[in-house]
Amino acid sequence: MPDESVSNLKFEIGHVLFIDIVGYSKLLITEQSEQLQKLKEIVRGTEQFRLAEAEGKLLRLPTGDGGALVFRTSPEAPVLCALEISKVLKNYPELRVRMGIHSGPVNEISDLNEQANIAGAGINIAQRVMDCGDAGHILLSKRVADDLEQYPQWRSHLHTLGECEVKHGVLLSVVNLYTDEVGNPQTPEKLKAKGQTGRRTISMPGFGAHPIKRAIIAAIAVAILAIGLFLFLHRSRPSEAKVASNGRGVSTNEKSIAVLPFENLSGNPENAYFTAGIQEEILTRLAKIADLKVISRTSTQQFQSKPTNLSEIAKQLGVANILEGSVQRSADQVRVNVQLIKAATDAHLWADTFDRKLTDIFAVESDIATTIADTLQAKLTGSEKTAIAKRPTANPEAYELYLKGRFFWNKRTGADLRTAIEYFNQALGKDPSYALAYAGLADSYGLLHVYGAASPADSQPQAKAAAKKALELDDTLAEAHTSLASVLNQYDFDSEQSLKEFERAIQLNPNYATAHQWLAYGPLSALGQFDRAIAEGKRAVELDPLSLINNTALGNDYFVARRYDEAIAQLRKTIEMDPRFYNAHRALGQVWQLKGQLNEAIGEYRKALELNDDPYVLGLLGQAYARAGQREEAQKILARLSEEAKSRYVHAYSFALMYLALGDKERAVDEMERAYRERAGQDVFLIKVDPLLDDFRGNPRFEALVQKVFAPKKAEADSRQSLP
Repeated sequence: MPDESVSNLKFEIGHVLFIDIVGYSKLLITEQSEQLQKLKEIVRGTEQFRLAEAEGKLLRLPTGDGGALVFRTSPEAPVLCALEISKVLKNYPELRVRMGIHSGPVNEISDLNEQANIAGAGINIAQRVMDCGDAGHILLSKRVADDLEQYPQWRSHLHTLGECEVKHGVLLSVVNLYTDEVGNPQTPEKLKAKGQTGRRTISMPGFGAHPIKRAIIAAIAVAILAIGLFLFLHRSRPSEAKVASNGRGVSTNEKSIAVLPFENLSGNPENAYFTAGIQEEILTRLAKIADLKVISRTSTQQFQSKPTNLSEIAKQLGVANILEGSVQRSADQVRVNVQLIKAATDAHLWADTFDRKLTDIFAVESDIATTIADTLQAKLTGSEKTAIAKRPTANPEAYELYLKGRFFWNKRTGADLRTAIEYFNQALGKDPSYALAYAGLADSYGLLHVYGAASPADSQPQAKAAAKKALELDDTLAEAHTSLASVLNQYDFDSEQSLKEFERAIQLNPNYATAHQWLAYGPLSALGQFDRAIAEGKRAVELDPLSLINNTALGNDYFVARRYDEAIAQLRKTIEMDPRFYNAHRALGQVWQLKGQLNEAIGEYRKALELNDDPYVLGLLGQAYARAGQREEAQKILARLSEEAKSRYVHAYSFALMYLALGDKERAVDEMERAYRERAGQDVFLIKVDPLLDDFRGNPRFEALVQKVFAPKKAEADSRQSLP
């Protein structure tokens, strides 16, 4: 019985024109960009291109130095298109182009990275045919020549060249197409080496005279090519798509991109926020396209603008393409320069300059995102096209204030979050219907308690209200859904509803790494869905590979799932990235503790405390001392925590762990109940699965608290809580 996956491959015959620029890699970068842009204009200006595209019967596959056009109209279409291109190229002698044409099986597939692509022998053979030629040549496969030879008007222009040796030693019969005006009548250098010269083809024995025989042979060829394509797709991809060699297991695919920090050319350091904002807005629009893999800002910000080692950066980030850019601003005039680069070859796929007024900046961001998607052949749904074209505010002052808010939000300190809140509120003062500004408020209030700038009770309700207001104004904001999901999980203890909001956020923005991370170490872990949590944690790391937070969170996912060895490996890898990241040492200490290696745990807790005077870590160190029999040291830390609680927020969870380790289980439960009353979600939402709370299991009061946390929640009234 044939393999079902082979029988399910859907082929159609495509008529392929493959084009590239001869000597492209030897050109200067500026010349590469100019020639590629000019070639693109020439191709798109041909009548055959326009007709096929208008009928929806044209597929495009860009390459670094040219591309392939797949016509689904007639075998003549790519030939006529090539002749049109060749005729125009006579006006551009510096643009040295060769072309190859073949008709054969092609299909739209998902490759091994689940990305849409075009594959098939039609594509491969057209490229091999083209590779046999030099500048100016229009070469045809024998099959295409056979088709054309049936029509008298073509016969005088077909000149057989014989067999050309191509990749893997395969011999391919090729035919040269030229007229008195276009094409290259010279024998290609590859064939000269074999002593062959071109001659006109008068007849094509076998195929032209015997249509039944031809049909049988064609059918056999298609079957063989189908099996060959199946085997190709089930083997490892070429080196471009292999796992990156940084040892981090990050894979690359052609539809992947990192937007590096843009260069501020304004001559005014105060415009840094504006430059950073333009970069982030372009990244955000790209991230909404499900067919693209887009690396998060946290990872890309670690690189300077205009770096020299693009291929190494691409390997670290697990992408095939890099977007560089610069921003220059003068009053209300803005110039944005961008260039899209294929990292492996340093080839420029596209570059452009946009000179606009500040009021038109959203159109620039949308144009850039759309052109990148088109260049990388990413498929856009109707909703994605709408999302990346959206104009979030008509007020340029509100937009600038919003960018300033995001600038400070990204700094991630308590004081900077407060500053961000001020700017977001100012933006709303300019435009009360600015949904993104409400989303910024939600993000900022949602993190205040994490950075010790407020208690959950003083910040989470504001985060929830802002998120709801943002969604009232625009239900398509993934960031607002994510912020609301976090509040539902960590403040309302509503894991089920939180899960739905996270899933909606990821549906709207599949590349939003924070949504994947918070979903993993959030409702999925809380509900005991560990395999799915770890998969989401891994996805967050894939989208933001250099994020210390995401890498540590993945270690936490393994820890809660009690996969301790994998947690240790992940957290050690994170510490290698930055030995001074205290959170990774804290997390590793917890794993060592549950592995029964208290000395190692105490060592990691001490390192974490040296790096950051966090009372949460102090509590972990104290309870570890108590479990190691060092009760006097533990009591000193307990007294210190009590004193610090008078001047700053100290988690009730820290006191609970201390009392639990010291053997006072009732006081420990008291503290967990206090955490619940204070809505300290970070302390409570994992209560059912947290390994550090195992000594509580079976205690009636504790089990009653678990039931209370996970009790069904009453549906909220549909009316939205509003902000003052």
